Amino acid sequence: MAAVAATVAGLLTLTACGGGDGGAAQGTRGGGGEKKVEVFSWWTGPGEADGLKAMREIFQKNNAGLEFFDAAVAGGSGDKARALLATKLQAGDPPDTFQGHAGAELQGYIKAGQLEPVNFLYDELKLKEVFPQQLIDQISVQGDIYSVPVNIHRSNVMWFNPGVLKEAGVAEVPKTIPEFVTALDKVKKAGKVPLAIGSEWTMVHLLESVLLGSLDTDAYNALWTANADWSGPAVTKALNDFKTVLSYAGDPADDWQPAAKQVADGQAAFTIMGDWAYGYFHNPPDGGLGKKSKTDFDWAPSPGTAGTFMWLSDSFTLPKGAPNRDGAVAWLKVAASKEGQDAFNPKKGSIPARKDADTSLYTDYLADALKDWGSNKLAGSIQHGVVVNDAWRTAINEAVGLFHEDKDVAALQSSLAEAAKNSGQ
Repeated sequence: MAAVAATVAGLLTLTACGGGDGGAAQGTRGGGGEKKVEVFSWWTGPGEADGLKAMREIFQKNNAGLEFFDAAVAGGSGDKARALLATKLQAGDPPDTFQGHAGAELQGYIKAGQLEPVNFLYDELKLKEVFPQQLIDQISVQGDIYSVPVNIHRSNVMWFNPGVLKEAGVAEVPKTIPEFVTALDKVKKAGKVPLAIGSEWTMVHLLESVLLGSLDTDAYNALWTANADWSGPAVTKALNDFKTVLSYAGDPADDWQPAAKQVADGQAAFTIMGDWAYGYFHNPPDGGLGKKSKTDFDWAPSPGTAGTFMWLSDSFTLPKGAPNRDGAVAWLKVAASKEGQDAFNPKKGSIPARKDADTSLYTDYLADALKDWGSNKLAGSIQHGVVVNDAWRTAINEAVGLFHEDKDVAALQSSLAEAAKNSGQ
């Protein structure tokens, strides 16, 4: 507990010291601070920060009397940001708006009475006509809608370096988990890193793709229902597949970006990461790696998952007691708008939540994603909050962290079954 407290205290200190591009220190809302709009997110890396900047420019153009305050907290997948956010909310010091994943992740905030419904915005902006129904269902509770989605991401993407595969004698891109293991082994024998991974959360990200690829879509989706069988032989097999795949991983990098860079630079063959990696690979060097698709990097569905789109969605909320509620609503209007989403998503490496986006802006990987989103079966992400609430996701992260040390499949399966039982979802 002391370590957790120290981590949160450190985050509070870091956030109080500055606000990235916001230019002002957090906590200085007085003296004209009522016009600041504190936008809390975890978008600090290449690609995601560029997309946020593009939306910010639209916000400032449309709201001359408001000052955007970037309260972003570094750390892929938002684990550090959510820890700090929980502390702020418990202290009665909410940001004006904060990023959250659409789906079960928002349940804790809703149950705690920390979010204001935004049905009024959906009515005013006619958003139910432009957002997919399955997305609206995920962000609704008993008829109330609690966030504004800005994008759709795909989790189950296998990124690879074509040159490394050719050198290792991998002639075909692996489509199944057994083919993937064979390819990983060939790369290992060729002297390159078979699979690049990042910090602990990236292993959970890998786990969700292996579960989907091993179980199939219906069985994976059944894991999040009341009758889920986490102790059965199918899950045992999937976890053994995970153990095998993970055995080919290199040393964990600090986060997903340096792991992806290993692939782009030809040091590693594969990484399993969401499609936000596309923006990082593809964007010019001032905001990414400036690499060439199909030459320096390529992509395919994670092994065993073709035909299924494992999805997640970034969204923004309206906290109860937001110091600048009007400013928060102004930000939500930009996040919901066609202009805002078409400015943000091509840089972020995601596709728009809206159905009326300018499709000419979405080329290369993003064109594939748009097509698959409209035609594939759907499965929700674990790590990115679609199918599990924060408490359940935390328990899964802890179990995978222990597994990375002891490699005990039986213990991992027992922990996952216990986490499901205690989820309260």
